[in-house]
Amino acid sequence: MDATRIASTTNVDIEATGVRVPNTPQDAHPRNPEDANVHLETKDVHIWFGQRLIIEKVNLSFPENSVTALIGPSGCGKSTFIRTLNRMHEFIPGAALAGQILYDGKDIYDAHVDPVDIRVQIGMVFQKPNPFPSMSIKENVLSGLHLAQIKYENPDEIVRNCLERASLWTEVKDRLNASASSLSGGQQQRLCIARALAVNPKVLLMDEPCSALDPGSTRRIEGTIKELSQEMTIVIVTHNMAQAQRVSDYTAFFLAEEGAPAQVVESGRTDEIFMRPKDPRTNDYVNGLFG
Repeated sequence: MDATRIASTTNVDIEATGVRVPNTPQDAHPRNPEDANVHLETKDVHIWFGQRLIIEKVNLSFPENSVTALIGPSGCGKSTFIRTLNRMHEFIPGAALAGQILYDGKDIYDAHVDPVDIRVQIGMVFQKPNPFPSMSIKENVLSGLHLAQIKYENPDEIVRNCLERASLWTEVKDRLNASASSLSGGQQQRLCIARALAVNPKVLLMDEPCSALDPGSTRRIEGTIKELSQEMTIVIVTHNMAQAQRVSDYTAFFLAEEGAPAQVVESGRTDEIFMRPKDPRTNDYVNGLFG
């Protein structure tokens, strides 16, 4: 079911405040995400389920070739928000949104935009590994191409390339025809990453990809994220503060207070958010005082 698109003239009170990290000297990435080249950004995004406003006035830019972590307590809308970034939100009955989500400058919810094409360009990896159990490892990697009806040549080359980029090739190269269900949980998650990579997305969304994994598998996934960020934009939802610091270049802190809609309290460079937060609520959260 398609999400309802609500006009910007909605009578819901959408005023909110936010904290912007000031410009500081450049290093590996721009201090301010808005100063970087971006493929993906949101402008005044509001999200509803039925009559309930869940998320209010989110303005974020996701710099290309970087990792942005979305952090915040459970239930503050991070997973809901990340699903709007490639139109997964519209599968939820009663879901609605206002504002703009721009991919290469074009609103992805425009009536003339093909959602299938958007999900090719903006891939997603979910919290729980979801390979197709009836398919082999090789078939899983190629399945995204079939679903998107993308013609391709040299399937063996594609499979190897995607599995290498997902840091899985050396572990499965001798059993590509084995069932995906024969893999461990961590291997299945990396297989899902390889499947997403087969269609060559520019952006990869990851909704708590390590939450169900052991420390060793988590370490491998984190290494894969850092390597992939050299060639694409990655947005990751995580409850693990140490993980956010390890893998991300930028961080956005979501918070919903006393039944109010969630907002982005603060966003900017990860080192700034964790070491020099501007808002006391951010400081309390990243230091474990709540959440």
